[in-house]
Amino acid sequence: MPKNMVDAQNHGVGMIVQEQGTIGNISVASNVFTGRLEEFSKFGFINMKAVTKRAQEILNEIGAGDINAASLTATLNFEDRKIVEIARVMVADPDILIVDETTTALAMKGRKILYNLIERFRANNKAVIFISHDLDELMSVCSIVTVLRDGRIIQSLEGDKITQNNMRKLMVGRELSEHYFREDYECTYGDEVVLDGKQITYGSFTNVDLQLHKGEILGLCGLSDCGMHELGKVLFGIEKPITGRVTLPQLDKDAEVISPSFAVKHGMGYLSKDRDRESVILNASILENIEMPSLNRLAGLLGYISSNSEKKLAQEQIDILKIKCRDSKQRLTELSGGNKQKVVFSKWLGCKSDILILDCATRGIDVGVKAAIYQLLEEMKAEGKSIVLISEELPEMIGMCDRMLVMKDGAITAEFRRSAELTEADIIKYMIGSVESNAS
Repeated sequence: MPKNMVDAQNHGVGMIVQEQGTIGNISVASNVFTGRLEEFSKFGFINMKAVTKRAQEILNEIGAGDINAASLTATLNFEDRKIVEIARVMVADPDILIVDETTTALAMKGRKILYNLIERFRANNKAVIFISHDLDELMSVCSIVTVLRDGRIIQSLEGDKITQNNMRKLMVGRELSEHYFREDYECTYGDEVVLDGKQITYGSFTNVDLQLHKGEILGLCGLSDCGMHELGKVLFGIEKPITGRVTLPQLDKDAEVISPSFAVKHGMGYLSKDRDRESVILNASILENIEMPSLNRLAGLLGYISSNSEKKLAQEQIDILKIKCRDSKQRLTELSGGNKQKVVFSKWLGCKSDILILDCATRGIDVGVKAAIYQLLEEMKAEGKSIVLISEELPEMIGMCDRMLVMKDGAITAEFRRSAELTEADIIKYMIGSVESNAS
């Protein structure tokens, strides 16, 4: 039994973990050789020039030469930090590679790197344990799929038995109904604009206009670096635009979203793609996470918050979202990814948010929880709540959104309205191709 991850690496086992596994305030090279820097030590001094040189060679070998091994890891985006973890695993050239939900953090660039490595392992008669909730990915990558449910092995599938229907049934313990995504194909929302972004420029995007209507699910889709994730942060006031502004017209035409606190106060909520770093406090309890946006509402005249009101709010949300836990005092570090995600939703449901910015809301969760979240989004829409749904999963976009804005290189290249005829191919050409803007 390996004593730790470095010991496992030394015995031919490498693992890429689901959550973020890099240290931000050290260099990429130091992260690549975490636990192994003594290999570059002489007379008690570490030769960082040699460390950086070898780390860059490894990055080049896996197809990530655009990442500078000398740069500070904190300056990298979410995907590139995960690619650094892939490079770290390849230092010891393992015989067994464990990939735990890694692709949920990767876009096209990162997935291509990882899939190429998996093919290299296969060609060299090495083993890969690939853990994923992405059924299409399991079908394309794996030769054997073993389904676990509630901590127990249910069944293994091989060959033509590896189908989406078979895996879904085994994962949830029953046949999923056909009602997975929305069944209607109409753009059903009101005329009232509740969120208005005009000529917004920030980071990788320039002069973006968008409007969110009451009762609308508005999709933002594109490749990971297209600017949609940064746009979500600007809409919630986390980042300040260089030009343009975001307003809440239903309050006042000059009600500008200038900060997250202003957004929360006026009925907005935000779910980050990087959930464990930006949407929850992992070492806090379920109760503490759920009540956080609602503290002002829970406080009495003298600012006192009773423990009964805290417990009531938390238990209501646990019951509504069916969060699997011992009780509301359980820490989030002990929950599964799907139940952590439910806690994030419960924060904003508990404080009665009317506008939600959801960035990759179903990343890294199983199909049963996905189905529950899709149902929740439909219920929220029916209640007149408005949602900006940011996602790299096109079936999700087509299945849930009233309108979709496609982004490429920091600009909106197309708009599509909900339709039974809309296909992924229709959208993809505006995500990756050199085409003129289009409205459909």
